[in-house]
Amino acid sequence: MSVVLAYLREFNFVSALFRLLLSLAVGGVIGFGRSRKQRSAGLRTYMLTCVGAALTVIIAFYERDMLYGVWSAMSSAELKFDGTRLAAGVISGIGFLAAGTIIGVEHQQVSGLTTAIGLFGAACLGLACGAGFYEAVLPAAVLIIVAMETLQPVEIAYKRRLRNITIFVEFDELQDIETIRKAITAERAQIFEMDLERAARTEDGYPAAILSVKLGKGAASHSAMLSSIAELPCVHAVRELIS
Repeated sequence: MSVVLAYLREFNFVSALFRLLLSLAVGGVIGFGRSRKQRSAGLRTYMLTCVGAALTVIIAFYERDMLYGVWSAMSSAELKFDGTRLAAGVISGIGFLAAGTIIGVEHQQVSGLTTAIGLFGAACLGLACGAGFYEAVLPAAVLIIVAMETLQPVEIAYKRRLRNITIFVEFDELQDIETIRKAITAERAQIFEMDLERAARTEDGYPAAILSVKLGKGAASHSAMLSSIAELPCVHAVRELIS
């Protein structure tokens, strides 16, 4: 195994092909899960990002060999080479691609952050593949996949146990906010921030507000809090906002 790894760390056609195929595979594995969830960046996006990053490092190796080999005969000046400059360009450039996946959605929420950081992780995996850092590729790919695909329910469960809760609520009239406030206070909680989304009824719906609520000691759970608000006659819709 050590002999094979040593050979694959050399810069030759076989090692370059292996690195590109490896980056295609790990990028595809990450992208498959995102594509299955119908995210904005799916299978091909992750594969191309990872392969492109790997190719950047391979190009750096190629330039190094050419500068100290064939191209050295073209100049009598001392040649200096820094292969990390191309990799740094990938890290900077991936920000533009990742930023394009982040969008603002309704109720002051932001979507696409996980996709953006996933693309950044895929680019870093590609750099590791291109550099021949095989020991880091598999563990990093597993950690990224676990974080993106299996930890979401754990994160949601954790957020629902926090004492802070953000609630979106639609109601009949603007005066009903006081009724809602009293219902929240009755559950041993208090509103510490309120953003009025609609002050009057429009084509989009009833008056609505986003409430940031802090649950006190012995307060009801998130679901019980939502139920108590939903039972009010003036409330048309209520749900917890989880970013």
